[in-house]
Formats: sequence, structure tokens, C-alpha cells
Amino acid sequence: MPEMGGHDLFDTPPEWLQSQNLGELYERIHTCTACPLGLTRTHFVFGVGNPRADIVVIGEAPGAEEDARGEPFVGAAGQLLNRMLQAIDLRREEVYICNILKCRPPGNRRPTPQEIATCRPYLWKQLELIQPAFILALGATAATALLGKEFKITELRGRPIPFQGMVMVVTYHPAALLRNPQWKRPAWEDLQLLQRLYRAYRVQSGQ
Repeated sequence: MPEMGGHDLFDTPPEWLQSQNLGELYERIHTCTACPLGLTRTHFVFGVGNPRADIVVIGEAPGAEEDARGEPFVGAAGQLLNRMLQAIDLRREEVYICNILKCRPPGNRRPTPQEIATCRPYLWKQLELIQPAFILALGATAATALLGKEFKITELRGRPIPFQGMVMVVTYHPAALLRNPQWKRPAWEDLQLLQRLYRAYRVQSGQ
């Protein structure tokens, strides 16, 4: 897993790094004000789903409905995500769903590099605790934040990407699909790729 934070040898690691499960991690970080977004949010949107999921779905940041309800992907994009998962025989409850950022950027603007750098260690800890086999990254911002380098989504989608002992599949964010329905076909191809990889993984692991 990538570096959790900028602590040198003589720093005392923050308490949240010692969390043993997701519930404990949430309790230790949900009051975070490490960046200005912590002062404008309604809810800290931690994540939902199976804490032992084989697949973690990662988006960009909470929107207005997510901020109001404290749960990721609950608006129109969330409804589309549910249908995308159902199309490859997955239920929302089977996977774990979260975002790069835990707090909503004002006006639903794109996260800044500094906001990503501040919040990303929490995501690394979530992944460390969940230990998934696969990541489904929704959109170029999520994929770029994970990989630590700027990419266009067309450079990443359509193929499995080895990542920190996991396999990442990148596709379009559901919100982008709602605005650009012509991207639904390549998104379906990405989902089918994930389905094939996951089925092979289950056979190999005897599930």
C-alpha cells in the first residue's frame, strides 16, 4: 500500500492509523478538518457496503445528495451505479463503495491536488482493512488519484491494471454516463471485463 502520510521517523503516528476495522477508523476520522472542506460539509461521507468485499468501487467525491445523507452514490448517479452492478450480477451490498474525498467540494467542483493528497491516506487505510482483490475506479479523477499520475480515461479503460497487489478496472463515472450516453457501450465493456476477472478469481480461490 502507498505511503499513508508525511510522517517522519520521529513523528507520532496518528491514532487512526492504528484502527483495526472500518468502524473504528470512521470514529477516529469523521470529525476531520485537515482541509477546508471539513468546515463546509454537512456529513463526512466515509463509505458503505461489505467490509470484507472482494471489490471496492471508488468514485471522485460526494455530491450534494451524498453530503446531505452521508452515504456515497445515492443520487441519480448512484441509481445508475446500482444498475451497472446488477448488470454483472453484483448487489450494492456485496461491494464496498467510497470516494477519494470524504467531503463535498463546494459546487461539486473537481477535487484539487492538495485535497486529494490530504484525504487519500484515509482511503489507503480503508483498502488496507478491506483487503479487496479488485478496484473499480469510476472516472479519470479517481484513477489518477489512485495511480498518482495524470491520465486520460481512454488511456486506462478496457484493460486490467495491476495495483498494489490488487487489480484495477477503470471506467466512466456514472454521472458522466448520464451526461454522455454514447459512453455507455464502452462502460459496459469495462464492466464485462471486471465480471470475467472476478469470475476467474472466484474459481481460482475456490469460492
